Amino acid sequence: MNEQDLRDCFAMFAMCGAIMRGESWTPKQIWNVADDMIEARSKTPDIGITAVKPKRRSKDEEVN
Repeated sequence: MNEQDLRDCFAMFAMCGAIMRGESWTPKQIWNVADDMIEARSKTPDIGITAVKPKRRSKDEEVN
């Protein structure tokens, strides 16, 4: 998935969330939320569940 597809997907999630909460957002607000989600994705969290790093496989565990 490329960056634009991911941005479109995040915008869809933001729009669905706004509709479910009964809020009326402008398209510009929805794209801003999507852009914020893209930016947040590149940051490394320090605390919380998102700070957990995925376990890496050792060379012995790799499946060919």
